[in-house]
Amino acid sequence: MDIATWLRGLGLAQYEQVFRENAIDATILPELTADDLKDLGVTLVGHRRKLLAAIAALRGQGNSAPYAREVADASTAERRQLTVMFCDLVGSTALSMRLDPEDLREVVGAYHRGVAEVVRSFDGFVAKYMGDGVLAYFGYPVAHEDDPERAIRAGLAAIEAVCGLQTPGPLHVRIGLATGLAVVGDLIGSGAAEERSVVGETPNLAARLQALAEPDTIVIAENTRRLVGTLFEYQNLGEVELKGLTTPVPAYRVLGESGTGSRFEALRSGQTPLVGREEELELLRRRWSQAKAGAGRVMLISAEPGIGKSRLAETFHATLAGEPHTRLRYFCSPYHQDSGLFPFIGQLERAAGFERKDGPAVRLEKLETLVAANMPAQGDLELLAELLALPWDDRDPAPDLTPQRKKEKTFDALMHQIAGLAEQQPVLMIFEDLHWADPSSRELLDLIVEQIERMSVLLIATSRPEFQAPWADRAHATTLSLRRLGRDESGRLIRELVGGVADMPIAVIEEIVERTDGVPLFLEELTKAVLENAAVGTIPAASATVPVTLHASLMARLDRLGPIAKEVAQAGAAIGREFSYELLAAAAQRTEAELQDGFGRLVAAGLLFQRGLPPEASFLFKHALVQDTAYSMLLRGPRQALHMRIAEVLEQRSPSLADTQPEILAHHFTEAGLLEKAVAYWCRAGRQSEAKAALVEAVAQLRRGCV
Repeated sequence: MDIATWLRGLGLAQYEQVFRENAIDATILPELTADDLKDLGVTLVGHRRKLLAAIAALRGQGNSAPYAREVADASTAERRQLTVMFCDLVGSTALSMRLDPEDLREVVGAYHRGVAEVVRSFDGFVAKYMGDGVLAYFGYPVAHEDDPERAIRAGLAAIEAVCGLQTPGPLHVRIGLATGLAVVGDLIGSGAAEERSVVGETPNLAARLQALAEPDTIVIAENTRRLVGTLFEYQNLGEVELKGLTTPVPAYRVLGESGTGSRFEALRSGQTPLVGREEELELLRRRWSQAKAGAGRVMLISAEPGIGKSRLAETFHATLAGEPHTRLRYFCSPYHQDSGLFPFIGQLERAAGFERKDGPAVRLEKLETLVAANMPAQGDLELLAELLALPWDDRDPAPDLTPQRKKEKTFDALMHQIAGLAEQQPVLMIFEDLHWADPSSRELLDLIVEQIERMSVLLIATSRPEFQAPWADRAHATTLSLRRLGRDESGRLIRELVGGVADMPIAVIEEIVERTDGVPLFLEELTKAVLENAAVGTIPAASATVPVTLHASLMARLDRLGPIAKEVAQAGAAIGREFSYELLAAAAQRTEAELQDGFGRLVAAGLLFQRGLPPEASFLFKHALVQDTAYSMLLRGPRQALHMRIAEVLEQRSPSLADTQPEILAHHFTEAGLLEKAVAYWCRAGRQSEAKAALVEAVAQLRRGCV
């Protein structure tokens, strides 16, 4: 990419020279932060915001999911889990009576633009402007694992943005949010009136909750609150009567961020037992012993989401109870990748004991107490106070330093804090979600890794596999790649989760194990879903549901691969967990090149296992829950048409199947809605099972044939 052309496209050609002089090329550009832009001389806030928005778009295009920005075909509607936002301008009627129509038009336009800009910055989709209202979806056209959180953060930012608009009078909004399944994507209207509709209970609930909200507040539904855990603080409004709903529903007012640093603790309820990690814990204990002896060590725990990185780190820390040590915790955030030294600022604020009610003077006093206890050098307090945006009053001013020198001195001040603690007793540093760290934090962490080799410090960092640590090959660093659990370990985890809550049948436990492929998060959430259903009746089969807590993240993995790969996954899901290239190619109605592209993406992303080469290749869904999620997104019409094509291809190309496995044809004809053919095959399958003395299967198949 040519930087000069990119800047000219943004209308910011005046910065070409300074970018060139500072060696900003296509590899550096996605890493630039707001502080970097200030250092480059981008002094105007509007220019910085425009550049940061464009850089964020580049970063999204250049991540490990290169197809993330592709969206579904415009004619395709889908079943999706969405968080729906309704934002309404308060007092618009009074405003219209007070203002000239042209002035009102400008005010409402500024309000619409402000809300839309915020929604898009959190990857939401503005579906419709309704006079003084804005309707937005989070989870369409591209899902994310954290869409409910994105929606709440967007709501808080929208309130701030609207309140800050320069208008003839102050503006206020009220916002309602709800999360659930909906059908989205149908185009209605045409031209300027064209919009993508969403149908289901979720948008209605969001609209009713918006009407319940006070000005400049957000009211959310129970489903949304449960999915975001304790990331935010809430006021419980109890069960409220809403127009159009037959029963009262729980509602919550969002008060703001909770200040909880650990996303793991905020989003996980209760203590899931740690199973199958004895060897990993023993390795951590050995590294801790070395660190206590003064030979600092680094452990990078790497694994895909849900494998148990944070659980392992927290369980290891629990084993140190009663042993003298200091724990430092650093939390990276996907929403602060452009905030310089964000995890270090958060750690300082927690260590100093800052509270929400503290004023600047109180915070400065607390910081001074903290810094003084940890071997500071001259000037450390001034630099750390500036880092935390605390006023320095009339004390000795901080030295006038160049930006580069100030960064170096700030790094030194933070290192002095760590070294001072390590002089007193061994230090355990836990650095969570390193893949989300801002560039400045990564630079400082490189320095820490280099220097702690001579300190009594064990640094445990967790990251997803896509993060490549530049220090991973250092002699005092160890990379620990967590494996999935084995079948026996998975069964043990389920039994420990169940405990005395329910007498879960062995068959259900085995089905959960089969469908979750050793991912502890999947095991936990599917077990909880089964138990929740059991609370209102008998324990159902594990295949009855994809837990709502997993649905969005699994859908996001498919969305990131683009529409063709998703369509291939859906066709494969209709066939079964395992399927052949030949059958899918005949049923999917895609060109050879498109199929190769779709399969390539799915295999590269680790969602499918491949055996052999096309056309003889066969494929297996890595997780049954991914198969279920892909299938669940299909609407009834396309789903029936897909099953009909599969059944017809099987009849034509595998005539022996009618004699050997008629239940497969029966299943596809049933799902296609072709009941006459389905009945014939179910009856044939029943008679075959009866002849084999498989009486349970025979009864089930014959009953289906008689329905």
